[in-house]
Amino acid sequence: MEEEYKILVETSARHIHLDQATFDYLMGVEEGKHAELEVKKMLSQPGQYVSNTRLNLIGEVNPKNGKPRMIAGVSVLGPLRKDNQVEISATDARTLGVSAPVRLSGDVKGSAPVTIQNPETGREVKLEEGVIVAKRHIHMTPADAEKFGVNDGDSVFVLVETADRTTIFGDTIIRVSDKFSLAMHIDTDESNAAGCSGTVYGQLVDMVGDCDCEDEDCCEGECCHHHEE
Repeated sequence: MEEEYKILVETSARHIHLDQATFDYLMGVEEGKHAELEVKKMLSQPGQYVSNTRLNLIGEVNPKNGKPRMIAGVSVLGPLRKDNQVEISATDARTLGVSAPVRLSGDVKGSAPVTIQNPETGREVKLEEGVIVAKRHIHMTPADAEKFGVNDGDSVFVLVETADRTTIFGDTIIRVSDKFSLAMHIDTDESNAAGCSGTVYGQLVDMVGDCDCEDEDCCEGECCHHHEE
């Protein structure tokens, strides 16, 4: 893999984005005042960070025991946004009993509902929509996009080589902005499937219909791929 064309692959765990009004209510601040997120760790994307605030996600009632399904201690990312959004994996969605669609961040119309609870204040907010499984994507600057020969919104294939589970991810969306830093984001399900651990890199690959392998049992191009070295 050429050093110049390596793309950092990051695992994006479940997290919550909140607007100011929702955050204020959940934190129980006095009327007219605003709560502030405290930075715990900066993320790779400029200005983005994991905060010290952790909240609970409450989904549908489990018919087996009559209790609401819940995932506790989910990180809130900062800074605060204009809209509320919860990003989870498909496994998390089953845990909560919700039907979360695979969407790009920000595309929440008609997505799954969930209740967000602050265990410290006891306050809850029911979101009628906002829960998605984040579609895998690559953040690029305009200069990055030019170097890789892609455009915003393109769907690409990415080869991620690991010790035991080398994987090609298709349907990976290019997102271009001068506010981004080059990195690919996958969720925990995808990361586990590819055996990602530690620092992992990927590279864009070309998928072709004409097979160039010499295996006599080859499927004649229907299942073959290659990548540029």
